Amino acid sequence: MDWELAICHNGYVLDVDLLKALGNEKRLLVLEWLRDPVAYFPPQRDGDLVADGVCALFIAEKLGVSQPTCGEHLRLLTQAGLIRGKKIRQWVFYQRNEDRIAQAKETLSSDW
Repeated sequence: MDWELAICHNGYVLDVDLLKALGNEKRLLVLEWLRDPVAYFPPQRDGDLVADGVCALFIAEKLGVSQPTCGEHLRLLTQAGLIRGKKIRQWVFYQRNEDRIAQAKETLSSDW
């Protein structure tokens, strides 16, 4: 995946999409909730919370925002590679991309 990059004054490369995604409290909450979806969301009729992810409607409801606003938060998290969407019937279910999250943590904890 091609992520937009920016070069800091010291020559290190940072992922702009990642910084945008992490720069909002509601998006950080979504990442936290998706870490343990069974603890934060009710059972779903379609899709398993762990195997398939959480329905975007449940995420919007828990965030207390409209579906379009939630969709924008989920789009930015997806664009940064932090979550993945999976369509089941007419719904989209989201789960964390643990490999990308680990990579992001490593990048942000380095000496940049």
